[in-house]
Amino acid sequence: MNEQSEEEKLVLERVLDEQLQRHSTRQDLYDELERQVGLPVVALFTSFAYPVMMEDGDADMLEGVLQKCDLSDGFALLLSSPGGSGLAAERIINTCRSYSGSGEYQVIVPSKAKSAATMVCLGASKLLMSPTSELGSVDPQMIVTEGDEKQRFSVHNLIKSYEALFKKAVKEKGNLEPYIQQLANYDAREIEEMRSARSLSEDIAVKALKTGMLSKLSQPKIKQQVRLFLTPEKVKTHGRAIYAKDAITCGLNVQLEDLRSPLWLTVYELYYRLDHYVSTNNVAKCIECGGHSFLGTYGRE
Repeated sequence: MNEQSEEEKLVLERVLDEQLQRHSTRQDLYDELERQVGLPVVALFTSFAYPVMMEDGDADMLEGVLQKCDLSDGFALLLSSPGGSGLAAERIINTCRSYSGSGEYQVIVPSKAKSAATMVCLGASKLLMSPTSELGSVDPQMIVTEGDEKQRFSVHNLIKSYEALFKKAVKEKGNLEPYIQQLANYDAREIEEMRSARSLSEDIAVKALKTGMLSKLSQPKIKQQVRLFLTPEKVKTHGRAIYAKDAITCGLNVQLEDLRSPLWLTVYELYYRLDHYVSTNNVAKCIECGGHSFLGTYGRE
């Protein structure tokens, strides 16, 4: 067989780059997006296809990228994640603020930044969103195993149901047996842990806003104003989208981009390429900028 020419090898390499969506296929997009927003752009992407979440190690990987960038005027974080640990979100907020020379960072939400990822958004100075971008409530969730099935419950709703049942039992003058049977399904120690988890989530979100885009408001006022994010009372379920118009109503600093604006077309292409990258080839997590890229893999049996 004839050896391939150098030109043919370069063509094949470019095709393979496109097929695998390697970092080189996105570098020009980072350059273009940085020109459009006027800031360095760093991406933090967690797959929605694999069961991976934001965790403490993400802040370390992010720090590794931020160390290589000139962030004297701040930067924009391109964020896509189903969520994860609230403490990890708090670390990421602190990392972003610490490395930004201005102490501020913006977040671009190309599609979904839910739960703990929404917390990271709440710590920013400004959000760039389109009408289809989604945030979510930050109330903690609990996985309950019943038999072979796993169910996800809102910690807020579990506490609420326990307290309502307990209150009825205290007021009951007659037969307490039905209440005792139902209360036996709850562990008072677990309820106290749930209260702590709910309080922690609220504390992270409210303090992030108090030291960021809602700094002029008191903490009780912030809690009242962003209640949409803190409990499932209005959204009804944890996974329901909170759109840009809702975030603006809560007083958040949102730059609403037209879906067909040049900036958002660049955001969308970069998002689509990154989303494909973290959803295939067992790549589950990617933190990168135009010049550097870290990734995490997910092994399936």
